[in-house]
Amino acid sequence: VAMGGGLFFLAAPEVIRVELTGRLRPWVSAKDVILHLLRILSTKGNVNKVLEYAGNGVQTLSVPDRATITNMGAETGVTTSIFPSDEMTRRFLRAQGREQDWVRLEADSDAVYDQTIVVDLASVEPMVALPHSPGNVVPVREISGQPVDQVIIGSCTNSSLRDLTVSGEIIKNRKVNPRVSFAVAPGSRQVLKMISEAGILGNFIDAGARIMESTCGFCIGSGQAPRTKAVSVRTSNRNFEGRSGTASAGVYLVSPETAVLAAVNGKFTDPLSLPPGEYPEFRMPELFAVDDSMIIDPFEPGKAPLPTRGPNIGEPPRNTPLPEDLRGEIGIKTGDKITTDHIMPAGPRLKYRSNIEKYSRFVFEGVDPRFSERAAGLRDRGQAVFIVAGESYGQGSSREHAAMCPMYLGVKAVIAKSFERIHAANLVNFGIVPLTFVEPEDYTALSPNDSLVLEKIRSRLEAGEDIELSAPGRRIKLKHALSTRQIEIVLAGGLLNYTREKGN
Repeated sequence: VAMGGGLFFLAAPEVIRVELTGRLRPWVSAKDVILHLLRILSTKGNVNKVLEYAGNGVQTLSVPDRATITNMGAETGVTTSIFPSDEMTRRFLRAQGREQDWVRLEADSDAVYDQTIVVDLASVEPMVALPHSPGNVVPVREISGQPVDQVIIGSCTNSSLRDLTVSGEIIKNRKVNPRVSFAVAPGSRQVLKMISEAGILGNFIDAGARIMESTCGFCIGSGQAPRTKAVSVRTSNRNFEGRSGTASAGVYLVSPETAVLAAVNGKFTDPLSLPPGEYPEFRMPELFAVDDSMIIDPFEPGKAPLPTRGPNIGEPPRNTPLPEDLRGEIGIKTGDKITTDHIMPAGPRLKYRSNIEKYSRFVFEGVDPRFSERAAGLRDRGQAVFIVAGESYGQGSSREHAAMCPMYLGVKAVIAKSFERIHAANLVNFGIVPLTFVEPEDYTALSPNDSLVLEKIRSRLEAGEDIELSAPGRRIKLKHALSTRQIEIVLAGGLLNYTREKGN
Protein backbone atom coordinates (compact mmCIF):
# COMPACT_ATOMS: atom_id res chain seq x y z
CA VAL A 1 0.00 0.00 0.00
CA ALA A 2 1.44 3.40 -0.99
CA MET A 3 1.15 5.88 1.88
CA GLY A 4 2.94 9.09 2.80
CA GLY A 5 5.32 8.79 -0.15
CA GLY A 6 6.40 5.26 0.73
CA LEU A 7 5.08 1.77 1.30
CA PHE A 8 2.91 0.81 4.25
CA PHE A 9 3.03 -2.85 5.24
CA LEU A 10 0.41 -4.78 7.19
CA ALA A 11 -0.81 -8.36 7.43
CA ALA A 12 -4.13 -9.05 5.71
CA PRO A 13 -6.59 -8.58 8.59
CA GLU A 14 -9.83 -10.27 9.49
CA VAL A 15 -12.79 -8.01 8.76
CA ILE A 16 -15.72 -7.55 11.11
CA ARG A 17 -18.85 -6.13 9.47
CA VAL A 18 -20.70 -3.81 11.81
CA GLU A 19 -24.17 -3.50 10.35
CA LEU A 20 -25.90 -0.34 11.54
CA THR A 21 -29.67 -0.18 11.27
CA GLY A 22 -32.18 2.51 12.18
CA ARG A 23 -31.39 5.98 13.55
CA LEU A 24 -30.08 7.36 16.84
CA ARG A 25 -32.63 8.85 19.21
CA PRO A 26 -32.38 12.44 20.47
CA TRP A 27 -29.76 12.73 23.29
CA VAL A 28 -27.83 9.73 21.92
CA SER A 29 -24.81 10.34 19.69
CA ALA A 30 -21.84 8.72 17.96
CA LYS A 31 -19.76 8.42 21.15
CA ASP A 32 -22.45 6.18 22.58
CA VAL A 33 -22.23 3.96 19.50
CA ILE A 34 -18.51 3.26 19.88
CA LEU A 35 -18.83 2.81 23.65
CA HIS A 36 -21.63 0.32 22.91
CA LEU A 37 -19.25 -1.56 20.60
CA LEU A 38 -16.47 -1.46 23.18
CA ARG A 39 -18.87 -3.11 25.60
CA ILE A 40 -19.30 -5.91 23.04
CA LEU A 41 -15.71 -6.27 21.79
CA SER A 42 -13.71 -5.13 24.85
CA THR A 43 -10.18 -3.73 24.52
CA LYS A 44 -8.36 -6.96 23.76
CA GLY A 45 -8.63 -9.94 21.45
CA ASN A 46 -9.13 -7.82 18.33
CA VAL A 47 -5.57 -7.57 17.04
CA ASN A 48 -5.19 -7.78 13.23
CA LYS A 49 -8.87 -7.12 12.65
CA VAL A 50 -10.72 -4.31 10.87
CA LEU A 51 -14.14 -2.87 11.69
CA GLU A 52 -16.09 -2.12 8.51
CA TYR A 53 -19.35 -0.22 9.01
CA ALA A 54 -22.30 -0.89 6.73
CA GLY A 55 -26.10 -0.95 6.67
CA ASN A 56 -28.83 1.62 6.19
CA GLY A 57 -27.92 3.32 9.47
CA VAL A 58 -24.65 4.58 7.97
CA GLN A 59 -26.40 7.25 5.91
CA THR A 60 -27.85 8.78 9.10
CA LEU A 61 -24.37 9.52 10.47
CA SER A 62 -22.44 12.64 9.51
CA VAL A 63 -18.71 12.65 8.77
CA PRO A 64 -17.91 13.98 12.29
CA ASP A 65 -20.09 11.18 13.72
CA ARG A 66 -18.16 8.62 11.72
CA ALA A 67 -14.85 10.18 12.76
CA THR A 68 -15.78 9.78 16.43
CA ILE A 69 -16.64 6.12 15.91
CA THR A 70 -13.56 5.26 13.87
CA ASN A 71 -11.23 7.28 16.13
CA MET A 72 -12.11 5.16 19.14
CA GLY A 73 -11.91 1.95 17.16
CA ALA A 74 -8.27 2.03 18.24
CA GLU A 75 -9.41 1.34 21.82
CA THR A 76 -10.75 -2.06 20.74
CA GLY A 77 -7.29 -2.93 19.44
CA VAL A 78 -8.28 -3.30 15.77
CA THR A 79 -5.93 -2.31 12.95
CA THR A 80 -8.37 0.30 11.64
CA SER A 81 -12.05 1.17 11.19
CA ILE A 82 -13.69 2.25 7.96
CA PHE A 83 -16.97 3.71 6.71
CA PRO A 84 -18.09 3.82 3.09
CA SER A 85 -17.43 7.03 1.19
CA ASP A 86 -20.89 8.08 0.04
CA GLU A 87 -22.98 11.16 -0.69
CA MET A 88 -22.68 12.23 2.95
CA THR A 89 -18.90 12.23 2.51
CA ARG A 90 -19.26 14.15 -0.73
CA ARG A 91 -21.37 16.88 0.90
CA PHE A 92 -18.84 17.24 3.71
CA LEU A 93 -15.91 17.62 1.29
CA ARG A 94 -17.93 20.08 -0.79
CA ALA A 95 -18.49 22.19 2.34
CA GLN A 96 -14.72 22.06 2.95
CA GLY A 97 -13.99 23.19 -0.62
CA ARG A 98 -12.57 19.79 -1.53
CA GLU A 99 -15.27 18.10 -3.57
CA GLN A 100 -12.67 17.30 -6.24
CA ASP A 101 -11.02 14.91 -3.78
CA TRP A 102 -14.16 12.82 -3.29
CA VAL A 103 -14.28 9.23 -4.52
CA ARG A 104 -16.92 6.62 -3.84
CA LEU A 105 -15.72 3.80 -1.63
CA GLU A 106 -17.89 0.82 -0.80
CA ALA A 107 -17.66 -2.91 -0.25
CA ASP A 108 -18.16 -5.34 -3.12
CA SER A 109 -21.62 -6.87 -3.21
CA ASP A 110 -20.14 -10.35 -2.70
CA ALA A 111 -17.77 -9.37 0.13
CA VAL A 112 -17.26 -12.06 2.75
CA TYR A 113 -16.71 -11.22 6.42
CA ASP A 114 -15.15 -13.09 9.33
CA GLN A 115 -17.79 -11.84 11.75
CA THR A 116 -20.92 -9.67 11.69
CA ILE A 117 -22.22 -7.50 14.51
CA VAL A 118 -25.65 -5.90 14.11
CA VAL A 119 -26.32 -2.67 15.98
CA ASP A 120 -29.78 -1.10 16.00
CA LEU A 121 -28.98 2.58 16.43
CA ALA A 122 -32.46 3.22 17.82
CA SER A 123 -31.70 0.88 20.74
CA VAL A 124 -28.36 2.47 21.69
CA GLU A 125 -28.52 4.46 24.91
CA PRO A 126 -26.12 6.94 26.54
CA MET A 127 -23.04 5.02 27.71
CA VAL A 128 -20.08 5.68 29.98
CA ALA A 129 -16.66 4.02 30.29
CA LEU A 130 -15.83 3.72 33.97
CA PRO A 131 -12.28 3.94 35.34
CA HIS A 132 -9.77 2.76 34.31
CA SER A 133 -10.45 1.30 30.85
CA PRO A 134 -12.33 2.38 27.71
CA GLY A 135 -13.81 -1.12 27.69
CA ASN A 136 -15.35 -0.84 31.18
CA VAL A 137 -18.67 0.37 29.77
CA VAL A 138 -22.14 0.63 31.35
CA PRO A 139 -25.25 2.74 30.57
CA VAL A 140 -25.17 6.23 32.08
CA ARG A 141 -28.47 5.51 33.85
CA GLU A 142 -26.65 3.03 36.11
CA ILE A 143 -24.54 5.80 37.68
CA SER A 144 -27.04 8.64 37.35
CA GLY A 145 -26.84 10.93 40.37
CA GLN A 146 -23.16 10.29 41.15
CA PRO A 147 -21.45 13.66 41.87
CA VAL A 148 -18.71 14.87 39.50
CA ASP A 149 -15.84 17.28 40.07
CA GLN A 150 -14.49 18.04 36.61
CA VAL A 151 -15.92 18.00 33.07
CA ILE A 152 -13.91 18.52 29.89
CA ILE A 153 -15.29 18.46 26.36
CA GLY A 154 -12.85 18.06 23.48
CA SER A 155 -9.84 16.00 22.41
CA CYS A 156 -9.43 14.20 19.12
CA THR A 157 -12.64 12.24 19.70
CA ASN A 158 -15.34 14.83 20.39
CA SER A 159 -14.24 18.34 19.45
CA SER A 160 -15.92 18.82 16.07
CA LEU A 161 -18.20 21.67 15.09
CA ARG A 162 -21.13 19.33 15.56
CA ASP A 163 -20.10 18.28 19.08
CA LEU A 164 -19.38 21.80 20.32
CA THR A 165 -22.46 23.32 18.70
CA VAL A 166 -24.79 20.80 20.34
CA SER A 167 -23.00 21.18 23.70
CA GLY A 168 -23.06 24.97 23.42
CA GLU A 169 -26.78 25.02 22.70
CA ILE A 170 -27.50 22.76 25.67
CA ILE A 171 -25.57 25.02 28.05
CA LYS A 172 -26.98 28.28 26.65
CA ASN A 173 -28.36 30.53 29.43
CA ARG A 174 -27.17 28.07 32.07
CA LYS A 175 -24.29 28.11 34.53
CA VAL A 176 -21.81 25.42 35.40
CA ASN A 177 -22.50 23.83 38.77
CA PRO A 178 -20.34 25.46 41.45
CA ARG A 179 -18.72 22.14 42.37
CA VAL A 180 -17.54 21.52 38.81
CA SER A 181 -14.41 22.67 36.95
CA PHE A 182 -15.48 22.86 33.29
CA ALA A 183 -13.26 23.23 30.21
CA VAL A 184 -13.73 23.04 26.45
CA ALA A 185 -11.02 22.26 23.88
CA PRO A 186 -12.07 23.00 20.26
CA GLY A 187 -10.69 20.51 17.76
CA SER A 188 -9.18 23.00 15.34
CA ARG A 189 -8.73 26.63 14.46
CA GLN A 190 -11.60 26.23 12.02
CA VAL A 191 -13.94 24.93 14.72
CA LEU A 192 -12.93 27.69 17.14
CA LYS A 193 -13.56 30.36 14.50
CA MET A 194 -16.97 28.96 13.56
CA ILE A 195 -18.28 28.54 17.11
CA SER A 196 -17.08 32.08 17.82
CA GLU A 197 -18.96 33.53 14.85
CA ALA A 198 -22.09 31.51 15.71
CA GLY A 199 -22.18 32.66 19.34
CA ILE A 200 -21.55 29.16 20.69
CA LEU A 201 -18.20 30.17 22.17
CA GLY A 202 -19.99 32.95 24.05
CA ASN A 203 -22.43 30.40 25.47
CA PHE A 204 -19.56 28.41 26.91
CA ILE A 205 -17.80 31.46 28.33
CA ASP A 206 -21.02 32.81 29.86
CA ALA A 207 -21.65 29.43 31.48
CA GLY A 208 -18.23 29.49 33.14
CA ALA A 209 -16.14 27.30 30.85
CA ARG A 210 -12.41 27.60 30.43
CA ILE A 211 -11.36 27.53 26.79
CA MET A 212 -8.37 25.29 26.10
CA GLU A 213 -5.96 25.04 23.18
CA SER A 214 -6.61 22.76 20.22
CA THR A 215 -4.16 20.13 21.42
CA CYS A 216 -4.06 16.75 23.17
CA GLY A 217 -3.62 18.75 26.37
CA PHE A 218 -5.76 17.39 29.18
CA CYS A 219 -6.17 14.00 27.50
CA ILE A 220 -2.50 13.14 28.06
CA GLY A 221 -2.17 14.88 31.40
CA SER A 222 -0.70 18.13 30.06
CA GLY A 223 -2.81 20.54 32.08
CA GLN A 224 -6.19 20.34 33.82
CA ALA A 225 -5.06 17.52 36.10
CA PRO A 226 -8.06 16.82 38.37
CA ARG A 227 -7.85 17.12 42.12
CA THR A 228 -7.00 14.18 44.36
CA LYS A 229 -9.61 11.39 44.14
CA ALA A 230 -11.69 13.47 41.74
CA VAL A 231 -14.40 12.22 39.42
CA SER A 232 -13.42 13.60 36.02
CA VAL A 233 -15.89 13.34 33.14
CA ARG A 234 -14.30 13.63 29.71
CA THR A 235 -15.17 13.14 26.06
CA SER A 236 -11.65 11.89 25.23
CA ASN A 237 -10.84 8.38 24.09
CA ARG A 238 -8.77 6.91 26.94
CA ASN A 239 -9.11 6.82 30.69
CA PHE A 240 -6.10 4.77 31.79
CA GLU A 241 -5.11 5.07 35.43
CA GLY A 242 -2.93 8.13 36.03
CA ARG A 243 -3.15 9.36 32.43
CA SER A 244 -4.96 12.51 33.57
CA GLY A 245 -1.94 13.54 35.65
CA THR A 246 -3.56 12.56 38.94
CA ALA A 247 -3.00 8.96 39.96
CA SER A 248 -5.97 8.81 42.33
CA ALA A 249 -8.52 10.42 39.99
CA GLY A 250 -11.20 8.41 38.22
CA VAL A 251 -11.77 9.38 34.58
CA TYR A 252 -15.12 8.59 32.94
CA LEU A 253 -15.57 8.71 29.15
CA VAL A 254 -18.87 9.97 27.81
CA SER A 255 -20.55 11.78 24.93
CA PRO A 256 -20.62 15.60 24.75
CA GLU A 257 -24.30 15.52 25.68
CA THR A 258 -23.68 13.52 28.83
CA ALA A 259 -20.67 15.66 29.68
CA VAL A 260 -22.41 19.02 29.44
CA LEU A 261 -25.36 17.80 31.52
CA ALA A 262 -22.92 16.64 34.20
CA ALA A 263 -21.28 20.08 34.14
CA VAL A 264 -24.59 21.86 34.65
CA ASN A 265 -26.08 19.50 37.20
CA GLY A 266 -22.91 18.62 39.09
CA LYS A 267 -23.72 14.93 38.77
CA PHE A 268 -24.17 12.25 36.16
CA THR A 269 -27.49 12.69 34.42
CA ASP A 270 -29.03 10.25 31.96
CA PRO A 271 -29.67 12.37 28.85
CA LEU A 272 -32.71 10.22 28.01
CA SER A 273 -34.38 11.63 31.13
CA LEU A 274 -34.79 14.91 29.25
CA PRO A 275 -37.62 15.55 26.77
CA PRO A 276 -36.69 14.67 23.15
CA GLY A 277 -37.95 18.07 22.02
CA GLU A 278 -35.26 19.86 24.03
CA TYR A 279 -32.46 18.23 22.09
CA PRO A 280 -30.69 20.80 19.88
CA GLU A 281 -30.87 20.18 16.14
CA PHE A 282 -27.58 20.48 14.28
CA ARG A 283 -27.35 21.05 10.55
CA MET A 284 -24.06 20.62 8.74
CA PRO A 285 -23.06 24.00 7.24
CA GLU A 286 -23.15 24.49 3.49
CA LEU A 287 -19.65 25.97 3.73
CA PHE A 288 -17.02 25.67 6.46
CA ALA A 289 -14.68 28.56 7.31
CA VAL A 290 -11.79 27.40 5.13
CA ASP A 291 -8.62 29.48 5.51
CA ASP A 292 -5.34 27.88 4.45
CA SER A 293 -3.51 31.18 4.03
CA MET A 294 -1.08 30.52 6.89
CA ILE A 295 -0.22 26.94 5.96
CA ILE A 296 3.30 26.64 4.57
CA ASP A 297 3.70 24.18 1.72
CA PRO A 298 6.77 22.09 2.63
CA PHE A 299 7.33 21.26 -1.04
CA GLU A 300 7.46 24.87 -2.19
CA PRO A 301 11.17 25.79 -2.47
CA GLY A 302 12.29 28.59 -0.19
CA LYS A 303 8.98 28.84 1.67
CA ALA A 304 9.36 26.19 4.37
CA PRO A 305 11.53 27.53 7.23
CA LEU A 306 14.25 25.29 8.60
CA PRO A 307 13.44 23.96 12.08
CA THR A 308 15.28 25.49 14.99
CA ARG A 309 16.85 22.89 17.27
CA GLY A 310 17.56 23.88 20.83
CA PRO A 311 19.72 21.96 23.31
CA ASN A 312 16.77 19.71 24.27
CA ILE A 313 16.41 18.33 20.75
CA GLY A 314 18.72 15.55 19.61
CA GLU A 315 19.07 12.96 16.90
CA PRO A 316 16.98 9.80 17.19
CA PRO A 317 19.05 7.01 18.75
CA ARG A 318 20.00 4.01 16.65
CA ASN A 319 19.98 0.42 17.77
CA THR A 320 22.63 -2.16 16.89
CA PRO A 321 22.02 -5.27 14.76
CA LEU A 322 20.56 -8.22 16.65
CA PRO A 323 23.38 -10.44 17.97
CA GLU A 324 23.45 -14.20 17.64
CA ASP A 325 22.71 -14.66 21.37
CA LEU A 326 20.86 -12.39 23.77
CA ARG A 327 22.10 -12.69 27.35
CA GLY A 328 20.86 -10.54 30.17
CA GLU A 329 18.28 -10.07 32.91
CA ILE A 330 14.60 -9.36 33.37
CA GLY A 331 14.49 -5.64 34.02
CA ILE A 332 10.81 -5.65 34.94
CA LYS A 333 7.89 -8.07 35.10
CA THR A 334 4.47 -6.51 34.61
CA GLY A 335 0.87 -7.64 34.79
CA ASP A 336 -1.89 -7.45 32.19
CA LYS A 337 -3.05 -4.43 30.18
CA ILE A 338 0.14 -2.40 30.41
CA THR A 339 -0.50 0.74 28.37
CA THR A 340 1.89 3.03 26.55
CA ASP A 341 1.21 5.51 29.35
CA HIS A 342 2.56 3.01 31.87
CA ILE A 343 5.65 2.50 29.73
CA MET A 344 6.27 6.12 28.75
CA PRO A 345 4.48 8.71 30.90
CA ALA A 346 3.16 11.82 29.17
CA GLY A 347 1.93 14.88 31.08
CA PRO A 348 4.83 16.89 32.56
CA ARG A 349 7.36 14.41 31.15
CA LEU A 350 6.27 14.94 27.56
CA LYS A 351 8.44 18.04 27.19
CA TYR A 352 11.47 15.73 27.00
CA ARG A 353 10.21 13.71 24.02
CA SER A 354 12.89 15.21 21.73
CA ASN A 355 15.60 14.41 24.28
CA ILE A 356 15.66 10.61 24.43
CA GLU A 357 18.49 10.41 26.94
CA LYS A 358 16.46 12.50 29.38
CA TYR A 359 13.03 11.07 28.55
CA SER A 360 14.24 7.49 28.98
CA ARG A 361 14.83 8.16 32.69
CA PHE A 362 11.06 8.02 33.16
CA VAL A 363 10.33 4.68 31.47
CA PHE A 364 7.91 2.72 33.72
CA GLU A 365 8.16 5.57 36.24
CA GLY A 366 4.74 4.84 37.73
CA VAL A 367 5.26 1.06 37.77
CA ASP A 368 8.85 0.77 38.99
CA PRO A 369 10.70 4.08 39.48
CA ARG A 370 14.08 2.29 39.50
CA PHE A 371 13.60 0.51 36.18
CA SER A 372 15.48 3.02 34.03
CA GLU A 373 18.49 3.06 36.36
CA ARG A 374 18.59 -0.73 36.53
CA ALA A 375 18.15 -1.13 32.75
CA ALA A 376 20.83 1.44 31.92
CA GLY A 377 23.22 -0.37 34.27
CA LEU A 378 22.65 -3.68 32.50
CA ARG A 379 23.07 -1.99 29.13
CA ASP A 380 26.35 -0.38 30.16
CA ARG A 381 27.65 -3.80 31.28
CA GLY A 382 26.85 -5.25 27.86
CA GLN A 383 23.82 -7.20 29.08
CA ALA A 384 20.46 -7.38 27.31
CA VAL A 385 17.41 -6.09 29.15
CA PHE A 386 14.27 -8.23 28.96
CA ILE A 387 10.70 -7.17 29.76
CA VAL A 388 8.21 -9.86 30.79
CA ALA A 389 4.53 -8.97 30.55
CA GLY A 390 1.02 -10.40 30.78
CA GLU A 391 -1.92 -10.04 28.41
CA SER A 392 -2.48 -7.12 26.04
CA TYR A 393 0.92 -5.45 26.46
CA GLY A 394 1.13 -2.02 24.85
CA GLN A 395 -2.47 -0.84 24.95
CA GLY A 396 -3.25 2.71 23.97
CA SER A 397 -1.66 5.21 21.66
CA SER A 398 0.89 4.84 18.89
CA ARG A 399 3.44 6.63 21.11
CA GLU A 400 6.72 5.50 19.53
CA HIS A 401 8.68 6.63 22.58
CA ALA A 402 7.24 3.62 24.42
CA ALA A 403 9.54 1.56 22.18
CA MET A 404 12.29 4.10 21.44
CA CYS A 405 13.16 4.86 25.07
CA PRO A 406 13.25 1.21 26.19
CA MET A 407 15.51 0.53 23.18
CA TYR A 408 17.82 3.34 24.34
CA LEU A 409 17.95 1.68 27.78
CA GLY A 410 19.07 -1.61 26.24
CA VAL A 411 15.80 -3.54 26.03
CA LYS A 412 16.29 -6.24 23.39
CA ALA A 413 13.16 -8.36 23.76
CA VAL A 414 9.71 -8.21 25.30
CA ILE A 415 8.19 -11.56 26.26
CA ALA A 416 4.44 -11.33 26.84
CA LYS A 417 1.28 -13.40 26.89
CA SER A 418 -0.05 -11.15 24.11
CA PHE A 419 0.63 -7.79 22.45
CA GLU A 420 -1.44 -4.97 21.04
CA ARG A 421 -0.73 -4.49 17.34
CA ILE A 422 0.53 -0.91 17.14
CA HIS A 423 2.98 -1.28 19.99
CA ALA A 424 4.26 -4.62 18.70
CA ALA A 425 4.94 -2.93 15.35
CA ASN A 426 6.76 -0.10 17.10
CA LEU A 427 8.94 -2.57 18.99
CA VAL A 428 9.97 -4.11 15.68
CA ASN A 429 10.68 -0.67 14.23
CA PHE A 430 13.20 -0.07 17.02
CA GLY A 431 14.80 -3.50 16.86
CA ILE A 432 13.15 -5.00 19.95
CA VAL A 433 11.92 -8.57 19.45
CA PRO A 434 8.27 -9.14 20.53
CA LEU A 435 7.87 -12.75 21.66
CA THR A 436 4.95 -14.60 23.21
CA PHE A 437 4.78 -17.69 25.41
CA VAL A 438 3.77 -20.91 23.68
CA GLU A 439 2.43 -21.98 27.08
CA PRO A 440 1.02 -18.90 28.87
CA GLU A 441 1.54 -20.50 32.29
CA ASP A 442 5.31 -20.21 31.75
CA TYR A 443 4.82 -16.53 32.62
CA THR A 444 4.63 -17.52 36.29
CA ALA A 445 8.04 -19.23 36.14
CA LEU A 446 9.89 -15.97 35.51
CA SER A 447 10.82 -13.41 38.14
CA PRO A 448 12.40 -9.94 38.06
CA ASN A 449 16.20 -10.03 37.88
CA ASP A 450 16.23 -13.61 36.51
CA SER A 451 19.14 -14.22 34.13
CA LEU A 452 17.88 -15.22 30.67
CA VAL A 453 19.47 -16.38 27.44
CA LEU A 454 17.95 -16.45 23.96
CA GLU A 455 20.48 -18.72 22.28
CA LYS A 456 20.99 -18.44 18.52
CA ILE A 457 17.99 -16.11 18.25
CA ARG A 458 19.40 -14.45 15.16
CA SER A 459 19.96 -17.75 13.33
CA ARG A 460 16.62 -19.13 14.47
CA LEU A 461 14.72 -16.08 13.24
CA GLU A 462 16.52 -16.26 9.91
CA ALA A 463 15.77 -19.97 9.57
CA GLY A 464 12.17 -19.76 10.77
CA GLU A 465 12.90 -22.09 13.68
CA ASP A 466 11.28 -22.18 17.11
CA ILE A 467 12.63 -19.79 19.75
CA GLU A 468 13.72 -21.15 23.11
CA LEU A 469 14.42 -19.21 26.27
CA SER A 470 16.89 -20.51 28.79
CA ALA A 471 15.69 -19.46 32.25
CA PRO A 472 16.79 -20.55 35.74
CA GLY A 473 16.03 -24.27 36.00
CA ARG A 474 14.01 -24.58 32.80
CA ARG A 475 13.70 -23.96 29.08
CA ILE A 476 10.67 -22.07 27.81
CA LYS A 477 9.28 -22.21 24.28
CA LEU A 478 8.45 -18.88 22.67
CA LYS A 479 6.85 -17.85 19.38
CA HIS A 480 6.52 -14.73 17.27
CA ALA A 481 4.17 -13.32 14.67
CA LEU A 482 6.77 -11.47 12.58
CA SER A 483 6.57 -11.28 8.81
CA THR A 484 9.65 -11.94 6.67
CA ARG A 485 10.16 -8.20 6.33
CA GLN A 486 9.79 -7.61 10.07
CA ILE A 487 12.39 -10.28 10.77
CA GLU A 488 14.78 -8.44 8.47
CA ILE A 489 14.07 -5.20 10.34
CA VAL A 490 14.73 -6.78 13.73
CA LEU A 491 17.94 -8.38 12.49
CA ALA A 492 19.13 -4.99 11.22
CA GLY A 493 18.46 -3.41 14.61
CA GLY A 494 15.36 -1.47 13.62
CA LEU A 495 13.66 0.25 10.73
CA LEU A 496 16.15 3.13 10.54
CA ASN A 497 19.06 0.74 10.03
CA TYR A 498 17.04 -1.44 7.66
CA THR A 499 16.01 1.53 5.51
CA ARG A 500 19.58 2.77 5.25
CA GLU A 501 20.83 -0.70 4.37
CA LYS A 502 18.24 -1.11 1.65
CA GLY A 503 18.73 2.42 0.36
CA ASN A 504 15.00 3.13 0.62
